[in-house]
Amino acid sequence: MKFGGTSVGTPDRIKSVASLVTRSGDPTFVVLSAMSGTTNSLIEISDYLYRKNPDGANEVINMLEKKYLQHIEQLYQQEEWREKTRLFLEEEFNYLRSFTKDLFTSFEEKSIVAQGEIISTNLMVNYLLENGVDAVLLSALDFMRTDKNAEPDPQYIKEKLTAILKENEGHHIYVTQGFICRNAYGEVDNLLRGGSDYTASLIGAAIDAEEIQIWTDIDGMHNNDPRIVDHTEAVRQLNFEEAAELAYFGAKILHPTCIQPAKYAGIPVRLLNTMQPDAEGTIVDNVIMRGRIKAVAAKDNIIAIKIKSSRMLLATGFLRKVFEIFESYQTPIDMVCTSEVGVSVTIDSDAHLSPIVNELKKYGTVTVDDHMCIICVVGDLDWSNLGFETLATDAMKDIPVRMISYGGSNYNISFLVKEQDKKRALQNLSEKLFQQA
Repeated sequence: MKFGGTSVGTPDRIKSVASLVTRSGDPTFVVLSAMSGTTNSLIEISDYLYRKNPDGANEVINMLEKKYLQHIEQLYQQEEWREKTRLFLEEEFNYLRSFTKDLFTSFEEKSIVAQGEIISTNLMVNYLLENGVDAVLLSALDFMRTDKNAEPDPQYIKEKLTAILKENEGHHIYVTQGFICRNAYGEVDNLLRGGSDYTASLIGAAIDAEEIQIWTDIDGMHNNDPRIVDHTEAVRQLNFEEAAELAYFGAKILHPTCIQPAKYAGIPVRLLNTMQPDAEGTIVDNVIMRGRIKAVAAKDNIIAIKIKSSRMLLATGFLRKVFEIFESYQTPIDMVCTSEVGVSVTIDSDAHLSPIVNELKKYGTVTVDDHMCIICVVGDLDWSNLGFETLATDAMKDIPVRMISYGGSNYNISFLVKEQDKKRALQNLSEKLFQQA
């Protein structure tokens, strides 16, 4: 069971999470993020230190410490556990203050940011123990590791975690930190993409869990963006491929990377709402529901690049040269459309846009359109399902479409539109695909 920062954002929320992790009676592995707002404060501390302003860092440290000392009074009933947690926090904040006296490095920055998860897990375990729950805290830094490519090392994670669990057999609740890890050189680091969700999926795969539960503040993956479209509904079941497409193309509830370990291990992932714990949520598994369109998502801040060159008409190697330019700047491509005289692609980052465009000009005329948006329709969209693509395109008939991608995946048809047309596109698709049914 993984709980994000909002789910453990206050003492009352921590109490609610404690009741959730114990209600099944089964042995449960719990992954926690930092309490909401804490990571931002720790990043601010790091920023002050980077700018050689220890007074500014100490001011933020003092404010954060005061906040946590107030949490202690609200969270614990017995003075014994209040004092125990005060001593722990004293050590934590003295550790943070120690950085204000030494030179600051990037290695220390990640050590500072890691303290948010370390604090939240200690608060949770102490609360569980105070309430008679047989809980144990396992440090993610003892088993969660990335390799030299900054990717998780699943074999190492499985071996180390199996050994640690053998040393700590028989407990009811096991608690660890999400997001943080060590890198291949033993330094404190983090998992970057997917964060705590990734931790939960990696642990679930390593211990062959019955189910991986991601608890957030929404009741599962919705069939459209509820911030833009009225009357959206939670999708009760998604295939791993469908969930990955939705996550990649804008559904914020889940990161596309984090479900890969669960997918490969064949372990279902259930998306649940901490605020409505009895809501059904969304189950993500290997089951394919034939002939169903499941959901729509949107990805903003897209840039479309068109390379047109009559000289390269049918020329061997043209596409390879184009793609190698994007690869050399480590810039992923989302959509691709080709014609006899050129190619159009989309990217979601302008970090290297200028040098990319300059290099592309060697091979043709380059046109750039920014402020674009990819609208993605997801479901069982295999070409043998007659009419599904017509339903989607019919909903977009009054909206200018720059590119359409269909056939690259059996689960996705994508439209590139201007950001100003995003709201209308999502509403039209929702009405055509879901509300009429």
